[in-house]
Amino acid sequence: MKTRPILINITGPTASGKTAVAIDVAKALNTEIISADSRQIYKEMSVGTAVPSEEELKAVKHHFIRSISITESFSAGDFEQRSLKIIEKLGKTKRYIVMAGGTGLYFNAVNFGLDNIPGIPGNIRKELTETLNRQGIETLRKELRDKDPVYFAQVDKNNPHRLIRALEVIRHTGKPFSIFRKQVPKPRFFQSRWFGLHWPRDVLYERINRRVEQMIDKGLIDEARKLYPYKHFNALQTVGYRELFDFFDGKISLEEAVEEIKKNTRRYAKRQLTWFKKNPDIRWIDMQKENPVQIILESLINL
Repeated sequence: MKTRPILINITGPTASGKTAVAIDVAKALNTEIISADSRQIYKEMSVGTAVPSEEELKAVKHHFIRSISITESFSAGDFEQRSLKIIEKLGKTKRYIVMAGGTGLYFNAVNFGLDNIPGIPGNIRKELTETLNRQGIETLRKELRDKDPVYFAQVDKNNPHRLIRALEVIRHTGKPFSIFRKQVPKPRFFQSRWFGLHWPRDVLYERINRRVEQMIDKGLIDEARKLYPYKHFNALQTVGYRELFDFFDGKISLEEAVEEIKKNTRRYAKRQLTWFKKNPDIRWIDMQKENPVQIILESLINL
């Protein structure tokens, strides 16, 4: 019987060091990396999403880095199906494949599968995105609270993508989004191993603040200014761009925008940790005391 390939999942909050660890692990195992990051996939968003450097991309082959445009539609279901094909292809010649990133839904889609949610016409998402831009996130919250209180009690109420996703299903089907979320794992042809990178909160927050400052130095403001005409696209409803769009609109100063990016990135990191802490299979690595690459490689010895 053929040995099933092993998918090494490396995750953690933003600015925890996932890229460097994943590259070192992939190099040691002579394999490739699937990027599980829902924003690094866009060609136009390099600085604000902290994509790997050209040197890092040359060191190890990455999948899904700067591969589609912000004008294109791309869902977690698309990521699931394309990733499964990559894993199947690589699994014919490689024992291990690395998946690294911070988008929890992408990890769940590949490892466990997604619920069978009906396809949604693009005009519904467009309407909801326009509502978000014109009336703000509270309007979306109220609609979801009224139409699906069960999911409203569970969802991250500060994440417009999750609110829009639920509401577009509700509007299209006339049924609560929660009834489609059975969360029954689907069988997979590969094995999964999970690792999370942990930092003390104060250290992580300082790393986040530093990263934001580095992004500003690398040209985030210019990148956001070029993308400003497309700010209504779903891809740009994200931290690092929304705040600068408010600056361009004269709503806040540049200093306030930078501080908001730092604050909202810290909040995002907290939500990421909440998501991943629900997974009991993750082996959390203390980044101040342990060598993550050594731990990951040693854990594979007897597999």
